[in-house]
Amino acid sequence: MAAPQVQNLINGHWKAAGSDAWFESRNPAHPAEVIGTFPQSGPEDIEEAVSSANRAFEGWRAMGLVKRAEYLGRVARLMEEDTEALARIVAREAGKQINEARADVVEAIHTAQYAFAFGHLGQYGRVIGDEVPTKRCYEFLEPRGVVVAITPWNFPVALPFWLTGLSLVLGNCVILKPSEYTPMCGAKIAGYFEQAGIPAGVFQVLQGTGEGAGAPLVSHPKTHVVLFTGSYEVGLKIKLEVARHAHKVCTIETGGKNAVLIMEDANLDMAVTASLLSAFKTAGQRCVTAGRLLVDSRVADRFKDRFVSTARRVTVGDPMDENVFYGAMINQQGVEKGRRFNATAKKEGFEILLDRNSEPPPTPDGYWLKPFVYTGPWRKDSVCLTEEAFSPHVAIVPVGGVEEAVAVYNDTKYGLSGSIITEDYRKAKYAEEHMQCGIFYWNLPCIGAGVRMPFGGVKQSGNLIPSAAGLIPVLTHPKAVTHNLDTKIVMAQGLKAEIT
Repeated sequence: MAAPQVQNLINGHWKAAGSDAWFESRNPAHPAEVIGTFPQSGPEDIEEAVSSANRAFEGWRAMGLVKRAEYLGRVARLMEEDTEALARIVAREAGKQINEARADVVEAIHTAQYAFAFGHLGQYGRVIGDEVPTKRCYEFLEPRGVVVAITPWNFPVALPFWLTGLSLVLGNCVILKPSEYTPMCGAKIAGYFEQAGIPAGVFQVLQGTGEGAGAPLVSHPKTHVVLFTGSYEVGLKIKLEVARHAHKVCTIETGGKNAVLIMEDANLDMAVTASLLSAFKTAGQRCVTAGRLLVDSRVADRFKDRFVSTARRVTVGDPMDENVFYGAMINQQGVEKGRRFNATAKKEGFEILLDRNSEPPPTPDGYWLKPFVYTGPWRKDSVCLTEEAFSPHVAIVPVGGVEEAVAVYNDTKYGLSGSIITEDYRKAKYAEEHMQCGIFYWNLPCIGAGVRMPFGGVKQSGNLIPSAAGLIPVLTHPKAVTHNLDTKIVMAQGLKAEIT
């Protein structure tokens, strides 16, 4: 069967790129399989999308919270009816194991439902008491305008909804630029919005590369908000570009070198399970993946034995297989980066506890990496201990109790996610208060998140403006309003209003 040719959704219509250039999306587990061909968007497409979004903005913001939310409710219902088919597209295109792919879709549905519920709650600001009873003071949130959402391949359905659900309900128009590695997922999202009857120009999808489509959308003088998830290098360029525009704001989420802290009193069964999920789910290709397991030295040997024994049994294979633990790497570049980190661990003199990459690959032509585990003392000068590998590559680092574990956790340039496994609430509370991160877990893996909570990090894990529920200050501008209900003017702070 020939792969479909899928167009952009611009101003309510499916259109090819003005340049008539196309690119392919391929299955990372079976790269000979072409999933589809997609338009390489250029200046003409970007100009049309931005212009139509700006034209649609006034009508969309005037529609009101409840009516805007209805569209998200319809989209959620359409995705629910299509959950299995959409999950299979995620598995084929992103290489995520099918159960993970289903979870990706379910998270997107929940996010759309959350945005729908947010709109129906109608909480759109606050009323404030004034020192003068004849004044009425309140704040309401005005949408900023046109939102550009640039999303990664590893959560190709969930993350677009994290960035677009509240954006739309709060009255903004959205242009989604999906990852060039998962364009079919982006096109499917566009299809659900089209079926839901969203007005032309309110939600659009432009395919293409970051350089060809993403960067021009960021720098366009008539876009107002940029929401980005990806590398720190690209995020920094976005911050610098946005700073040149007086009317523009951004949020960036840019990875981490996360860790699970395992204390002397930890339930080791729980610790091993949490660590395996944190280190190896999605083949380690999550911004919240644990690249480090910081283990109290009094239980380090027992933990190492149990963790390595279980990691030997982790199944890696075809994403469509219900029984595998994780699937493929997204591309050859991801494989090569993971191999470099593995080689660096050996070069830096760490003890290699497990390297399964000499095993036969699940398919001869796919992109695969097997679990890699090493151990040694903390070294701030170590590349593999401090930089993000984005692969199934994890270190076990012995530490001398909770205070040292927290100090080691903090000793990188990142600060996204972390967890502690302990039965002692005092240790958990110490870690919660002192770990420099935006997302903290107790007796859980350090992966996983919910749209009802802010999602973001500190240091080089973001720009201190979290995603998900934390986006509202980026998506809206609070307008302060004061009404005088009296026939005379009474100023605040006792300021005299009379002219003498």
